[in-house]
Amino acid sequence: MKVIAPLAGGSHVIGLTGSPGVGKSTVTGALVRGYRSTGLRVGVLAVDPTSPFSGGALLGDRVRMQDHATDDGVFIRSMASRGHLGGLAWATPQALRILDAAGFDMILIETVGVGQAEVEIAATADTTLVVVAPGMGDSIQAAKAGILEIADAFAVNKSDRPGAQEVVRDLRTMLAMARYGPDDWKPPIVSTTAGSGEGIDDLAAALGAHLDWLEKSGERAARRQARARDEITAIAVAELQRRLGGLPGEARLEDLAARVAAGDLDPYSAADALITA
Repeated sequence: MKVIAPLAGGSHVIGLTGSPGVGKSTVTGALVRGYRSTGLRVGVLAVDPTSPFSGGALLGDRVRMQDHATDDGVFIRSMASRGHLGGLAWATPQALRILDAAGFDMILIETVGVGQAEVEIAATADTTLVVVAPGMGDSIQAAKAGILEIADAFAVNKSDRPGAQEVVRDLRTMLAMARYGPDDWKPPIVSTTAGSGEGIDDLAAALGAHLDWLEKSGERAARRQARARDEITAIAVAELQRRLGGLPGEARLEDLAARVAAGDLDPYSAADALITA
């Protein structure tokens, strides 16, 4: 990472998220095709859920992106979430930095189909694209409690299906209730049919416009600093937890936990003892 870090920072990182089944992989593949047609190099990190039963993951996104398998301007890496919540894998930030340093113009991160609170992608990407689709139940209700607030752009995919216009209307109603300042970014809503490529050029244009706004407003630098702060904190906390497990004698975490569980010690005093040790 010491070698790689100075080389990173030039890529536009786009995170795609949404409920399972809305067509995130198809939208990703269509965006890759569109960016390649303009000569841009594209890296894809596709995160698939790890089964809590078998411990394995079906890395299905590689199957869906076979069209790009022989293109040396595209690199696709499937990653298993390994139980990490938030829709990403633990190693995603490091993999992202490597692709960035390798000179990819665009990096697309496709998350596990996330629920209402798992919105970690917003802290990882420059631009967050939320994909919704008609016929997925009440897609707005399913997502609005957390995932819609993080969107920099919306793709209403499968827009050739009945109910697509209602989804667009619901999103517009929701955005109308939000407060935006004159210089704030208001997320655009783009209708797409990724299977046929319809609307993908408009979607790429909307994502490009967001990047321009990020640069002009200074928001991109602020987001990247926040991302770095979160990453440093996560690494430091993980290292502290590793060290806590190896403390000697009575200061060991398990010994303190046993005393707290037995009622011999309160958790605050136990935490103080751990920190002191």
